[in-house]
Amino acid sequence: MRPDMPADHTTEAERLLRTAERYPEDQEPLLLQAAAHLELAGERARATRLYDTLLASEPADPHLIRALKAANLWEYGHEAEARAIIEGVRTSAPEEAGPWEIVAATLEAHDELEESEAVFTEAATLLLGSTQDYQDVPHATQSLLKSRHRVRRMLALPHDDWDMLADAVHTADVPLDELHDPKRLWSLGSSDPAELQAEITRLRSELGSYRTALSRPFPVAVLHWPEAELDELLAAYPELEAEYPTYRAHLTDIEASLRELAQAGTPNLGIVPATVPSYEAFAASEASSPANADLLPQYATTLAARGRATSWPPPRAAACWCGSDRTYGECHGGEDA
Repeated sequence: MRPDMPADHTTEAERLLRTAERYPEDQEPLLLQAAAHLELAGERARATRLYDTLLASEPADPHLIRALKAANLWEYGHEAEARAIIEGVRTSAPEEAGPWEIVAATLEAHDELEESEAVFTEAATLLLGSTQDYQDVPHATQSLLKSRHRVRRMLALPHDDWDMLADAVHTADVPLDELHDPKRLWSLGSSDPAELQAEITRLRSELGSYRTALSRPFPVAVLHWPEAELDELLAAYPELEAEYPTYRAHLTDIEASLRELAQAGTPNLGIVPATVPSYEAFAASEASSPANADLLPQYATTLAARGRATSWPPPRAAACWCGSDRTYGECHGGEDA
């Protein structure tokens, strides 16, 4: 259940901190989640200390952590320090969408719309180059494009190529132009029931996206057993052969399951690599047998929470998730997959 009260967020943060002590190799994603809950609980100084702890430990994604720290600092009165960090993130030009979007959203939240739009545009130019095929836009960059579209609508700027690409990757029933229309605020004061109902529909669409993002801080993930690991698993626990009749069927089931989830509207999907020692350790922690098939989805969720998931689908021109020498478009991302 998603926490809704400050005390709930504090409790969840404490749980994540305990988990980080248990799995120090996965400290970074767990402490990031804990810091987010501390911010929601109003414990912003404590969240900053967590960000500092992570930055002192040579993290895998320092740009993201600095961006989050800047957003948090600005919220409790440390604007000058936040601005300095933001400039540092921009100068470093990270090659991931997350830090850029956080920096730009922070500027937007404090009415720095022109500067926010400039940051979004810098990011789109760096990350996408001349890309115009919506199928080649990674999930995180899709979010950045849609956020850029929102800011440009507030600035009354005309659509450009990036805005058109944002429209192409947007799949909700309500178009981006409606969701991001600044005039929508006026309709909230309308006495026309039809206008009010239309606005309620648009707000529900937006709120649904935000709730989904809050409820799923890590991907909905599917297990991928590399062939050697699957052979070892089935040799040790033949009871699981019903789940994995062959390695080829296992790969086909992964792609089919993820496509089915995507068609049902489930966002933030991922794949987590599984190993027999890790699975056995998880089963022991649950006081259960590895032969228990009911543990498999729980194991996948735990790995995803520890930051082990890879986003799905990959770009069609990227290497396929299965580890073959072919691109995703030529392999499991093909029409006949």
